[in-house]
Amino acid sequence: MINPTKLMRGAVSAIAIMGASAMVGAGIPVLGVVVAHAQEQLVGSVLFEGNRRFSDSQLLAMVDVSASGIYTQQRLASDIESIRQAYDRDGFLGVGVTARTEPTNDGRVRVLFQINEGERAGIAAINFTGNNAIGAGNLKGTMLTKETGLLSWLLRDDSYDEQKLAVDRERLRIYYANRGYPDAQVNSVAEYDAAKNAYFINFTINEGQRYEFGNVGIETSISGLNTDVLRGTVRTGKGAQYSVADLQRSIEEMAYEATAQGYSFADVRARLDRDVATNTFNITYLVDEGARIYVERINITGNTKSRDFVIRRELEFGEGDPFNRSMVIRGRNNIEALGFFSNVEVSTGPGSAPDKVVLNINVTETSTGEYGATAGYSTTDGILGEISLTERNFLGRGQYLRAAVGATQAGRTFDFSFTEPRFMGLKVAAGVDAYHRIYDETTTTFYGSQITGGQLRFGVPITSALSASLFGGYERRVISDEKDNPQFQSSLVSHNQEFNKAFVGYSLTWNGLDDMKNPTEGLYATFTQQYIGWDHNLLKTEARGRYFIPVMQDTGIVASVRGQAGVINSLDNSGVHSVEAFMPGPNLIRGFQGRGIGPRLTSGEYLGATMYAGVSAEIEFPIPALPESYGLSGAVWADAAWIDGMPNIGAVPVDAASQDSPWRTSIGASLIWDSPFGPLRGDFAHVLNKSTADRTQVFQVTLSTLL
Repeated sequence: MINPTKLMRGAVSAIAIMGASAMVGAGIPVLGVVVAHAQEQLVGSVLFEGNRRFSDSQLLAMVDVSASGIYTQQRLASDIESIRQAYDRDGFLGVGVTARTEPTNDGRVRVLFQINEGERAGIAAINFTGNNAIGAGNLKGTMLTKETGLLSWLLRDDSYDEQKLAVDRERLRIYYANRGYPDAQVNSVAEYDAAKNAYFINFTINEGQRYEFGNVGIETSISGLNTDVLRGTVRTGKGAQYSVADLQRSIEEMAYEATAQGYSFADVRARLDRDVATNTFNITYLVDEGARIYVERINITGNTKSRDFVIRRELEFGEGDPFNRSMVIRGRNNIEALGFFSNVEVSTGPGSAPDKVVLNINVTETSTGEYGATAGYSTTDGILGEISLTERNFLGRGQYLRAAVGATQAGRTFDFSFTEPRFMGLKVAAGVDAYHRIYDETTTTFYGSQITGGQLRFGVPITSALSASLFGGYERRVISDEKDNPQFQSSLVSHNQEFNKAFVGYSLTWNGLDDMKNPTEGLYATFTQQYIGWDHNLLKTEARGRYFIPVMQDTGIVASVRGQAGVINSLDNSGVHSVEAFMPGPNLIRGFQGRGIGPRLTSGEYLGATMYAGVSAEIEFPIPALPESYGLSGAVWADAAWIDGMPNIGAVPVDAASQDSPWRTSIGASLIWDSPFGPLRGDFAHVLNKSTADRTQVFQVTLSTLL
């Protein structure tokens, strides 16, 4: 049945709706109904003025009017705040952001953001209170936040960010926990100085008592498990300072070793018994059979470039395999060590059954490509430069690719290198190198050469610290000696003379360092042998090693002893040609020019040597009163070298003054700069002992290397 009252109300409503538009347009109010004019307009373009810190493309990604293409006052106000916050996070506290609009001919609107950046606020000083055991320089070195320094304009690491400061507090706490202070507490307060437009950050540290490891034991309920083998994985020896990192590393390696013995579900935990009277922690490692849980599925997210298999192969287990917590941690560390991701998060979720688990891995990718042009100066090669392109994750497959073109005052180089880290899916790295190098004829070298060659190489890990590599290749050398001055004509080679060689060899590398970039403890050593044939018949052997040890814990003072030696044996007793001889120089002993030590002819032409040995002792230390962010440190050192063995030169006369003493010694001091272009060092040397004809050099600039 139709209700007349409802019918009448509906009719009135319909009439009101139908007439509302015309009545509003005429300016007549409609029975208290408020009608809002549509304020949305299409955006024709978005422009920015005054921006120097962020590019237009970066700012475009921050604004919603660009992404949506629709202009409203609310969106504009939100975009202004987004830009302001981005500048605020980067240290520009007084930035001003305004916006205006302009109509376009097609009926759209142009949005213009006007930005007044002002000056970026820096970090005037980072101060510490209560750090009695560890120096401020060491604490600053572990932080992400840095004081404003000479390179802050380039590194931009001196901006105040509360989130970054929270990370720094945790990094400092862990730093203490790894150095014997498990109860350390870290607090911070930041104060802004408007007059200096900079922050003063003050840390208050309560270190607590220093602890060491006491008695260490292993208990297991797994029958047949060899605990004697597990003891070799323990890094928490009695008397060593307490370290959370050493404790965790022991747990991981012990679980890994138990898995290697066939106990895939072994679970390792550490029971800590604190002895306050002796300031020690007694450790008992409990190795038990864990729950029999299997990995049902592995989900990987966040990898827009890297292929899934690049991440999966670092886990050392797959879907359907036993779930082992320590193996998961080890896999996460392996993924982080790739250097392809700025963040790696691993979590677990329930599977389809109680004995199954889902592993979720979320990664945040970082830039793996590097390209650019660099220039510098070396006291050996003079002015030098290089243009290079490097990709550490080529096509997202984890492959390494590098191409470079370099030039010095005496030559040009062209290099190409490619490495597949998992050849045929195995834990074998395979690579190829190709090169073409041109060395000009100078009065120092007497002759020039063009060298073209390449090699294949394979590398395989033997243990966690020891790795081996095999290599083989071919090289062709063409001599250039066409200058007219007979005074500098070579007596060893002739113009257009060719030398061909095929070589094959192996190399063993031991890496026991705590940090490859800034080592403070451990041994790094290599041993290489190669056979050289074709136009030669030689066996070349070289050994190098360097041992680091901290002089005073947590002061930044590190001592090292480096040794190196080499010998070339002629297998057919025909001798060693000079083009294959060792060319010892500043890399062996400092204070001498390149080609400045060893046998030479009476004409001055350098011969090289077939045997050498050297030892160097060095103490590196931070420079007082200089901010850690400058990357500068100093060193004092002493070098000694023995050079002997002369190549086969026939009846050409040798300068007796070039080999009247096989021993060379020198002492000196160095300034080391961890520059954005690589670690550089300037060495000031004083030669104590040399052969009469050796050519010395008081100062030299070189790249700082481990060996």
